[in-house]
Amino acid sequence: MATYADANQANAYAADRAPSTSSDTAAPLDNPHPTRNADYDLETGSPNKEGLTEEALSRFRTASSVMMTPELFEQLYLSPEKRVKGNLRQTFGNPTPLAVMGHMLCVCPLGCDLIGWRGAGQSGAASTGAYIFIGGLLLFTAGILEFFLGNTFSFVVFCAFGGFWFAFGGTLIPAFNSIGAYSATGDSQVLGLTTKGFQASFAFYLLFWSIAVAVLLLCSLRTNVAFVSLFFCLQLCLLFLTGAYFCLANGQAVVGTRLVKAGGGCALACGLVGFYIYFVLMLLAVDFPFLLPVGDLSHVFKGYQEKHGPLKLQ
Repeated sequence: MATYADANQANAYAADRAPSTSSDTAAPLDNPHPTRNADYDLETGSPNKEGLTEEALSRFRTASSVMMTPELFEQLYLSPEKRVKGNLRQTFGNPTPLAVMGHMLCVCPLGCDLIGWRGAGQSGAASTGAYIFIGGLLLFTAGILEFFLGNTFSFVVFCAFGGFWFAFGGTLIPAFNSIGAYSATGDSQVLGLTTKGFQASFAFYLLFWSIAVAVLLLCSLRTNVAFVSLFFCLQLCLLFLTGAYFCLANGQAVVGTRLVKAGGGCALACGLVGFYIYFVLMLLAVDFPFLLPVGDLSHVFKGYQEKHGPLKLQ
């Protein structure tokens, strides 16, 4: 490969040997390194790989400098965009679809069980393994990954509901004896499920979960309509089930059973919205020719810092 000095000497020699006329004079070299931008090497005549490499690097720098819009970021991560250091979001994959898939694959079957379709029931005990190894594991794993990407809202949502599915699955495992402890024998799942003590205690657990979800529902107004709908359906589900277990604990079996079915319907609706969000995210992941709308709300409910500037410690 010829050096830049050799190339300059070759150009100077060619200029001296060329016939000089008044209408055709040799132009001065504007580029001190002609081989860097030339299509071919002056000495060997081979393609200039160095120039092609710089052109490719230039294109890469241009592509990597393109900023993601707040709407696209919110659609990908289900969270308002927050500026963080580093470029982990460009290095690693998006864990959000994994979390949504884990949630919908658990909440939809549970909704059908609570409704009692085709004889289903027993509080969804048939899907205990799914609650732990799909709902809990996938959501918690995705939440940890969201933490490293700097997405606080998604991190809290996914880890919290991962813990919910872990806890719900553990409640249904006989070895934990969470239900059987309330029975007269102290170890009967079937008898413990119908006791006033268990029903009232589980109602309080769902009640405080509904309060936590209400906060998430309010915060989701900064994301999109689809995510708000998911939290709204989940909030109704928790409220219906809270009322159902309180009614069952008070001996109001008819009202309690109806409320359980209503909660199951809301759980199923929550899962179906999750399926839609999952579909949207997967289309984005593979850059599909068309995309589905989610109803962006980031421009409707503007953040505090957008209106008043960066937060300042008092």
